[in-house]
Amino acid sequence: MTTDKDEPRRQAKVEINVGDLRFSGEGDEEWLGEQVAKLLKAAEQIGKTARVDAEEPSGPSPAARSSGSTPSLASYIRAKGADSNQILRFLATAAWLQKRGSENLTTSSVAKALTDNQQKRLANASDCLNKNVKKGLCEKTKDGFFITPEGWDSLGEEQ
Repeated sequence: MTTDKDEPRRQAKVEINVGDLRFSGEGDEEWLGEQVAKLLKAAEQIGKTARVDAEEPSGPSPAARSSGSTPSLASYIRAKGADSNQILRFLATAAWLQKRGSENLTTSSVAKALTDNQQKRLANASDCLNKNVKKGLCEKTKDGFFITPEGWDSLGEEQ
């Protein structure tokens, strides 16, 4: 009479790749079957989560969506005729940031937006802000600045 202990256990090897999910294992058939079952259950849950994430809206912030879609910074600067005027480029970039949902405008955020979007940098962002303030197109606050209604008008935009 033979028992289960006397029978050699069958060895198996498996490798599974599904998208970014990868599993490879080697062992007796029973153990490996349990691992594959766990993997399939986990993959099913990941699939459900991915579908839920895909259904959620993405894109600009609600503030940016409410004011309509904004073009790229390069397009916006070009449309405002601010390619060759640093003071106007500063104002246009600040307006573009605000339309994209930025609530607290600073000189460094304007300079960073220009750099991040591969646009001509400003020689002196603080000086550009001061000149816009002098023209009445911007006003300083304790945390940064904002564009005045006159500033929006000069860009041909509504606030």
